[in-house]
Amino acid sequence: MPTYDYICDSCGHRFEHFQAMGDSLLEKCPLCNGRVKRLISGGTGLIFKGSGFYITDYVRKSARSERDTSSESTKKESKKDSDS
Repeated sequence: MPTYDYICDSCGHRFEHFQAMGDSLLEKCPLCNGRVKRLISGGTGLIFKGSGFYITDYVRKSARSERDTSSESTKKESKKDSDS
């Protein structure tokens, strides 16, 4: 359930109210019983939870295996050069 921001037309009191999306709008200020308006908010950012969400998680397996194979062959060649 979202939290909505309201502002009172009479006293200028800003407050938040936690309510379901289908609930009717608040009409009265909790301080002065004046008329309130619901404000448009920017919401929250996107939150990723859990492991992953990295660029490497979306690499095709064939591209990853080709990259790993080429790096292994480079390591073997450099080891042969150092042993000689």
